[in-house]
Amino acid sequence: MKRPLKALVAAAALGSLALATGCSGEPVSFDTPRAQNQSAGPAGDEGKAAAGARPREAAGGARTLMPTGPKAEFTAANTVDDGTKIAVATLKGRKSGFTGKVWVWAPQQYFDPQYANSGFPVLIALPGGNGYPKNYWMGTDLKLQSSISKWSREGKSLPFIVVMPVLNPDDKYYYDGSDIPGQQKMGTWMTEDVPDFVRANFRTFASRDGWAFMGSSSGAFVGLKSVLQHPDRFKAVIASGPDTVPDSPLWSGHEAERQANNPEKLAEALSKQPAGPARDVYLAFQIGTNESGLGNLRSFMKKYGKGPVKTRLEVIRDGDHNARTYVKGMEDGSIQWISEHMQAPVPSS
Repeated sequence: MKRPLKALVAAAALGSLALATGCSGEPVSFDTPRAQNQSAGPAGDEGKAAAGARPREAAGGARTLMPTGPKAEFTAANTVDDGTKIAVATLKGRKSGFTGKVWVWAPQQYFDPQYANSGFPVLIALPGGNGYPKNYWMGTDLKLQSSISKWSREGKSLPFIVVMPVLNPDDKYYYDGSDIPGQQKMGTWMTEDVPDFVRANFRTFASRDGWAFMGSSSGAFVGLKSVLQHPDRFKAVIASGPDTVPDSPLWSGHEAERQANNPEKLAEALSKQPAGPARDVYLAFQIGTNESGLGNLRSFMKKYGKGPVKTRLEVIRDGDHNARTYVKGMEDGSIQWISEHMQAPVPSS
């Protein structure tokens, strides 16, 4: 079902077609003629297709979901080297009740007419630290988007839609990307509201083969936990310098709920199930040689890297606990490894 990465290289050379130009704050549209004409009709809640909307069967059996609406109001936040735009919108989570910013970027291939009927894989990119009020992956200094653009031309990566939500609701606590009792429902925000928002505005795939996380430090924990907790929705994660146990102080008095959000417990349970295409998950760990935690990751992989839990470790020479190190690790092999196990866009025949 997966497509070779090299099949997408030629399309990446095309320019971005339907993006607004100009400075930060100007309106940005991710519509294409096909997506606009064959969207699901009247706008409804994020993630709720209008009456009659059905997944489209692209060549090769990949089920594409056209944008369901309602359309978000995107404005330009940054311009990538290739001319594509990083845009931002405010999302009021229908399921979590939390309102926050979400930054998005679509690669050049998304606007190529030969992919007008195809979904695109989604990479939810999470920052380290508090990740509030901004997600640092929305900047151009770390070169995440320009790197994915380059890697897709080289056949090292799929041309992911990159989605960058805020990680926490404030800069006081870490919420572990979880629904901690009595707190903002950040687990629901991350694994339901944000994907619903993406489906409302972009061509995506119906199956989990089109959904992955990437994160550093605290964001790596959230991505790792989300994939292990919802293997029916997400297939892969690049987890860089992650913790592997929940440690928010807000869990105090809620031990049962904390353990239900513990990647070690989740991985242990999943590893005991039979392997198979419906539940296999791909955990790409990354860590620099100048940071601590390597022994913990190797222990995690040895204990739980069984059955449906597939693991890979990228040890980044002279790497530190920071985002630039982790982008280098992605280029060294992590992004290609998860790409090879995910659904590529399917060109029209």
